[in-house]
Amino acid sequence: MSTPREAVLLLHGLWMNRLAMFWLGRSLASDGYATVSLTYRSMRGSLDEHLAAIARRIESIPADTVHVVGHSLGGVVALRYLQGTQNAKIGRTVLLGSPVAGSQAARTLARHTGGRFLLGTCIEVFGSGFTGIDRRFCVGAIAGSREFGLGVVALRLASPNDGAVAVEETRLPGIADHLVLPVSHSGMLFSSAVARQVAAFLRRGHFDP
Repeated sequence: MSTPREAVLLLHGLWMNRLAMFWLGRSLASDGYATVSLTYRSMRGSLDEHLAAIARRIESIPADTVHVVGHSLGGVVALRYLQGTQNAKIGRTVLLGSPVAGSQAARTLARHTGGRFLLGTCIEVFGSGFTGIDRRFCVGAIAGSREFGLGVVALRLASPNDGAVAVEETRLPGIADHLVLPVSHSGMLFSSAVARQVAAFLRRGHFDP
């Protein structure tokens, strides 16, 4: 079997594992991409451990180009990886509901003992957010505007939001394209519209109008 030219590495969000990316991965596979999902210890692993796991997984993928798609925390970890990598295999990156400008939800939870327990070591990963995107990389972001979930009330998120992340938290200078769709934070992983736009960005570096 020949080596695929392009593959996609899928990174799940907080409290999840690689199975959370199954539906999106299957959709991207139907578009011709070889898809690989990585499980990382989102609550207990350190940022350095996450970055090392990503680096190892990318090196193990037999493809000329590896794109990255990260949901929520997975997108934040993906950007941290891009900050330090010199890997020429990296293609385009799509962030799904990722609070790359800082997370109000994480800051609110971190003020309480129970919240700090729920966040675990990912407090280190969220930090204070990014100031911009490294121009070496083509990064797109999809935000959700369906305000569904306990976070809408309990976390006092700015509107519009997806129930966990405010739209404004997904914007950064240097992002190649940004799109808002009427989906919730978890629902975007099962949205055909999101999957279609992810594939469009991976192909062309911008979302469909």
